[in-house]
Amino acid sequence: MDGPLKDLSKLERLTEKAKGKTTSIENSVDYLLQSLREVKARINAGNVTEDTYVLLAQTVEAKKKEIDEKQKEIYNGIARLGKALDKKFTQPLPTYEPLFASKDAQAALERTIALHFLRTGQFSTAETFIQECKMVIEPEQRTKFQDLHRIVLALKRQDIGPALEWSLKNREFLRKRSSPLVFYLHRSQFVRLLLAEPPDAGPAISYANATLRSFYPEHATEFQRLMTSVLYLPKERLQRSPYADLASDSVHTDLEPLFAKEYCTNLGMSRQVPLRVIGDIGGGGALARIEKARTVMKERKSEWSQTDELPIEIQLAPENRYHSIFACPVSKEQSTEQNPPMMMSCGHVITKESLQKLSKTNGRVKCPYCPTESAQANALRVVF
Repeated sequence: MDGPLKDLSKLERLTEKAKGKTTSIENSVDYLLQSLREVKARINAGNVTEDTYVLLAQTVEAKKKEIDEKQKEIYNGIARLGKALDKKFTQPLPTYEPLFASKDAQAALERTIALHFLRTGQFSTAETFIQECKMVIEPEQRTKFQDLHRIVLALKRQDIGPALEWSLKNREFLRKRSSPLVFYLHRSQFVRLLLAEPPDAGPAISYANATLRSFYPEHATEFQRLMTSVLYLPKERLQRSPYADLASDSVHTDLEPLFAKEYCTNLGMSRQVPLRVIGDIGGGGALARIEKARTVMKERKSEWSQTDELPIEIQLAPENRYHSIFACPVSKEQSTEQNPPMMMSCGHVITKESLQKLSKTNGRVKCPYCPTESAQANALRVVF
């Protein structure tokens, strides 16, 4: 990808103002407009001569030439980028049958896109999209997303007040989830007070005594670290101490995704933005590998045997793994609902099919990893 990225970088520089070999198009147009305004003012004032029109014609011709040169430069850059992409990606893009042909599927897709805009704070774009699609999004749901971004923006300004207010209203929900959100909000404020100038640990200790003391049973280790960090003031010394992580900006910036996750979970939504996950997985190489496998299987005149699984393994980032995966040590295959993991009496786990194949006529199974022999009927299904 180095070639296409290099050409793309050059094209971006060309399209910026005051870049490239010639004056930018914006500057040329602005100068031309200013010249026209000046001539118009002279005409209105009756102070115009033949030379004025000659000079204006020369200006228009000169600026037209500048714009043509700049456009030629940009078009050449686009052409080079296109050639670089064609050279890098020799295979044409795959074509598929329409995936959202029915009205219900189309409506579901449009609603997903609209909710994506609302959830990511693109409210003006969301309103335009909703109007053009003629869909209905409940006012209450819009208000909740606006409230989410109001609180997130407050956290960006290092104001934990709105987030604490929301946490107080939803205390029972956070307690059931054993969420550390409230503790981390107070921790952020404690660190902010601790590192304020001039160095003075008094306000931070008072704040901890008033707000953090009740969290000691659940966060004893972290509470002790916060109290011990007071000994390493000022900030320069703290950054060289075992508690350097407390001086990092992540203590404050990590609050934004954590709060958004808890807020959306409370609304019954996924902790991650669905369309963003699709883009990360698909654009991260999954679609390319699936299409390659599809092409190979088509050439071999074979088809996928399972509708609920892929014929190849797709590596996913840890944050995009939503359930545990068990690979049988005997068959090397992943477990499924029809072929679940089974634990024998000795504690070793294999899949159900492997257990059946290893079973003797008397119903006894010898573990393939230890000398223990047990009854097949005594094996227990394991749920990860």
